[in-house]
Amino acid sequence: MFNFTIDSELTCKASGNGSFIAKKGAMIAYTGDFKFEKLILGPDNGKGLMGALLGHAVRSLTGENIPLMNVTGSGDIYLARNAYHVSVLTLESGDSLSVESENLLAFSGELKYTVRFLGIGVLSQKGLATTLLTNESNSPQQVAIITDGNCIMLQTPCTVDPDALVCWTGSDPAIITDTSWKTFIGQSSGESYQFRFHSNGDMVVIQPSERLSGLKVSID
Repeated sequence: MFNFTIDSELTCKASGNGSFIAKKGAMIAYTGDFKFEKLILGPDNGKGLMGALLGHAVRSLTGENIPLMNVTGSGDIYLARNAYHVSVLTLESGDSLSVESENLLAFSGELKYTVRFLGIGVLSQKGLATTLLTNESNSPQQVAIITDGNCIMLQTPCTVDPDALVCWTGSDPAIITDTSWKTFIGQSSGESYQFRFHSNGDMVVIQPSERLSGLKVSID
């Protein structure tokens, strides 16, 4: 089993033996003996060929189909992506994490990897789905995420900008809107939509950088 730790803020160090899943091309160095296998259809979590094909099709249609690789071996391996900041989260048995696929760096192979549809995702320019990692094992499992800048971890209830949202535990957020005629001519505050998490005691992770939004119409 591998243990994920943070090395110098920008690198995830995975130490141990066995296997785990990582974003394709994330390895920057290692000591020991490792092999890397591209997961063409993604992690199938025991679903068989048909299940893997279906999962691949769903991820492709929703934009959540990130290239992944299976890392197998023993020793210490260092993972990074474009000098983004790294955080390591632990999921206890029964916990789930909804995460934007672009912010996913590595995760324990024991985690169930699926795509879940959301009716609100289009507001964050991310489509209608999010990646879901669920710990169905009896032991804690880890997830390494990357953020554009040091991440901010909030406890629910809270309200966040959809374009800064990275991941969350617990129930999905509700949409809070503040739109008027000014919104449609580009004269709004720029905060027309927010995500509000109403549950108590769950975690929300945001980054100090907003994703680029879609089409804008404005009058100077």
